Formats: sequence, C-alpha cells, structure tokens
Amino acid sequence: QVQLVESGGGLVQPGGSLRLSCAASGSMFRFYNMGWYRQAPGKERELVATITFAASTNYADSVKGRFTISRDNAQNRMYLQMNSLKPEDTAVYYCNVVFTSKNYWGQGTQVTVSS
Repeated sequence: QVQLVESGGGLVQPGGSLRLSCAASGSMFRFYNMGWYRQAPGKERELVATITFAASTNYADSVKGRFTISRDNAQNRMYLQMNSLKPEDTAVYYCNVVFTSKNYWGQGTQVTVSS
C-alpha cells in the first residue's frame, strides 16, 4: 500500500508561481512511476505531467514550458513547479503513483489562479 499526501496548493494571481509537493510512503519509492493530474470543476481528471523511476518526464501540451516535474528519491518526494500560472490552471491537483500494476492517488490540493 502506498500513501500519498499533497501540499503546496493555494490562491495565486495570474502569472504567479506555486510549488506542489507529494510525500509518498514506502521503501520502494525509487521504483515508482509517478505523476500529477488535475481536475477542474465540471471536467474530467487530466494528465499534467509524469516522471518515471528513471526520471524520464512527460508533459501535457497545455503546461509545457511552464511546469516542471521532479523527484527526490532520498526524501520520498515528488514536486511540481508551476510558473506563469493562468486562470485555466485552476483545479484540484492530484499525486499519482503506478507500482506493481496498481494505481494510487493522494487526496488532492486546490490550486486557484485568480486576480
């Protein structure tokens, strides 16, 4: 069982930045394939970015050049640095782990981009 806890969300003005953090349990963290997803009101959950156990990354077109996903295997943490935020980035952001063919999700953290 993998437990995930997100933090770092909040209210930010357009053009601002936030850094999300995901703390994961388990001694096998370095083998996790991980990602960030988001869900806006009335919309389906969508992929934001992923990072494999080998640190290969992938981004949704809508966030390329603005968001950066990273991981710290020593701290069992994954991060999402979000720059140049737009109102359309407003959503609940979820941490995801895929390990041994199982999907694990955090409880989510709210990001609101508004003036």
